[in-house]
Amino acid sequence: MSGAPLDLVIVGAGFSGLYMLHKARELGFSARVLERGDDVGGTWFWNRYPGARCDVESTQYCYVFSEELQRDWTWSERYSAQPEILAYARFVADRLDLRRDIAFGCEVATASFDAATNLWAVSAADGQKFVARFVVMATGPLSSASLPAIAGLEAFAGKVLRTSAWPEQGVDLSGRRVAVIGTGSTGIQLIPELAKTAERLFVLQRTPNYSVPARNRPLDRETAEEWKGSFREKRALAKTRPSGTIYRVNDRSALSVDADERERVFEDRWQYGGAGMVVAFNDLTRDEKANETVAAFVRAKIAETVKDQRIAAALTPTDYPLGAKRICLDTGYFDTFNRDNVELVDLRERPIGSLDATGIHVGSDHIDVDTIVFATGFDALTGAITAIRITGPDGSSLREQWAAGPRTYLGLMTAGFPNLFIVAGPGSPSVLTNFFVSIEQHVEWIAACIDALRAGGHTRIEADKAAQERWGDHVNEVASRTLYMKAASWYLGANVPGKPRIFMPYAGGVPAYFALCQEVAADGYRGFTLG
Repeated sequence: MSGAPLDLVIVGAGFSGLYMLHKARELGFSARVLERGDDVGGTWFWNRYPGARCDVESTQYCYVFSEELQRDWTWSERYSAQPEILAYARFVADRLDLRRDIAFGCEVATASFDAATNLWAVSAADGQKFVARFVVMATGPLSSASLPAIAGLEAFAGKVLRTSAWPEQGVDLSGRRVAVIGTGSTGIQLIPELAKTAERLFVLQRTPNYSVPARNRPLDRETAEEWKGSFREKRALAKTRPSGTIYRVNDRSALSVDADERERVFEDRWQYGGAGMVVAFNDLTRDEKANETVAAFVRAKIAETVKDQRIAAALTPTDYPLGAKRICLDTGYFDTFNRDNVELVDLRERPIGSLDATGIHVGSDHIDVDTIVFATGFDALTGAITAIRITGPDGSSLREQWAAGPRTYLGLMTAGFPNLFIVAGPGSPSVLTNFFVSIEQHVEWIAACIDALRAGGHTRIEADKAAQERWGDHVNEVASRTLYMKAASWYLGANVPGKPRIFMPYAGGVPAYFALCQEVAADGYRGFTLG
């Protein structure tokens, strides 16, 4: 790319990248978004599998910076499905005229910082080159798929599908013998849908997950209009909640009431649906005894739903607290195992050995299938960033710097890589929150920071290593006070072989984190070096 350097190169055209581009323009900065996909939407562009749906209520899973966007868009369901969320991303891109500054089909391969010029040189896999003063990684926490290495995959003669790159035109699997590998959130959404049409569906489960009913339903006009009329007030309220999501608050301990009262509260939450089950009492994510009360309730629901108690037992988590992994929402997941055409394969009893032309060897058995679907999750928070060779002024790479686990200051920058910002990355509340609340705050902070640098005549900003180390210690210390450390979750990178086990998101909650970011900026960007 010839001509003057851009002010910003933004990597990714998901909801983070779209808002970053809009804010950059608003402040008069030149910017270009580089997006490997063929359209906007990020993870909602790629994850088109049947049943894909958000687990945050649609009235809260949206931007609030624009009254126009709020006024002219109406959600159709309580929990929006992937096609509607993608349509929303396209609506935003078109309404704000963002596409003219987005390079689609442009996968970033390298980015290197030149200390002499304080500029980033960014190269794409197709040879395109860009130069910019700042790079903003808006790659998203769940955009780098994690696929298991299974011997013999190349020998399999049937169809292989990945939920993270589902064919845009869809796939008809009716009448087929299908194996789904993975029962995390994606598998829990997908499996009931495939069971409706597959001749035979084999569900290959390594770790059972807690899941609660979504109770999805059409969004009535009155509710939609009420949210439109008070969206700013509601977002302000959301920012006072640890997750940035408005749930019904209960300030009592689960252990402060008798068993009948606990049962009544849990049943009420179960019937209402949604992730509010995790906050049914105020100590469920911190106290193991309190957590066991809600875990036992959900286990009993699984046993009540699944007719074959041997299968129910295999589907029931027993070795980690409820909520220590992101709780799943489902529509008929456990009921699916009552169908005659569905078989659960417990990989703890019968691990995957290898594949051959006609199926999968599990334990001493062979499963004959003509389709395999990988629903195996993501190299969360770091994978999309470390996939790019990012080098700092001393020639060291970010991948090398993060070899023992990601280290950032406030989740916004990492020491040794000037002018490189991260939206909702490791070290920020990110995946523990309503993502829109987090990305709007991050984007607005980054935009204000770059604007302040311009106003002050600065060309460079970098996180101090000492501040970064203190923040990393704080992130770990806060996580240690919760039950998150009690599960081998993707929060810890436990789903990716060889990935360091470090709790990556900040568990201190939205209010505390947002206040600290404001304080740091007001104090002349304390913990950062400006040049």
